[in-house]
Formats: sequence, C-alpha cells, structure tokens
Amino acid sequence: MTKVIVVNGPNLGRLGVREPDVYGRQDLATLRKDCVAWGQTLGLEVEVRQSDDEAEVIGWMHQAVDEKTPVVMNPAAFTHYSYGLADAAHMVTDAGLPLMEVHISNPSARDQFRRHSVISPVVTGTITGLGFFGYRLALEAVAHLIQQ
Repeated sequence: MTKVIVVNGPNLGRLGVREPDVYGRQDLATLRKDCVAWGQTLGLEVEVRQSDDEAEVIGWMHQAVDEKTPVVMNPAAFTHYSYGLADAAHMVTDAGLPLMEVHISNPSARDQFRRHSVISPVVTGTITGLGFFGYRLALEAVAHLIQQ
C-alpha cells in the first residue's frame, strides 16, 4: 500500500466546535476515521495529522519529500500568508509527488482575506467547499495520479 499523509493546519483540531455553520459538526476524529477508510478502499495507507504549529507542518512537508510520500493538505489559515509552507509544499511537487490542497469551506466565498492563497499556485490541485467529502476526492486524485 502507498502511504499518504493528510495534513491539517491550525484550528482544525477544533472541528465540530469551531464555527459549525461553516465547518460542520463532525470532529477531527471523524475525519481521521473517514480518511483511513476511504484510503483503504483506494489501496492507500492514510495517516491523518493536525498541528497549529507552522514549523511542524513545514517539517511534515520535508518528511514527505524525504520519504517520497504523497500529501493531502488543508493548510487552513496558513493558506493566506505562509510563504515558508508554500516553499515546503513546492518541494513536494518538485519531487514529483502529488500534493492535493483541500478546504472544507470555500475560501473564495468567505472573508476577503481568505480569497488569496500562497499555497494554491504550488500544489497539484485544489478542492474547496465540499466539506469532508473534499478529502475523499483528494485521496481519489492521489490514487489516480500515482497510478499514472
């Protein structure tokens, strides 16, 4: 099985509690369970991670490059300003690895500051606004891309 890491950025550990009208009522444990199950049906070994620490998320990108691991990432607030994460994400795609960006909500339909992404230009593809289902689509995209 191909290993894939699903990386979630700041405040996503508060899923189910934080703005349920935007992010839904399901929590991170549910997302973890769903991603692992979806991965199994696709022949992927999925590990779901979450951190509020930008340096830790950047480190996970470096680890993905070193271990040749595809990534699904919800950079959350890091999307809008983290040039460090954008540089690390670029290393993932430069290594020829799929890197799918996911957002539970549609950032373009929200606050003005959320409409700019420093991450989207360097990823393989972006899925937004489909709730947890977006992660499933991102995992399907990774499975498709690694078969090519």
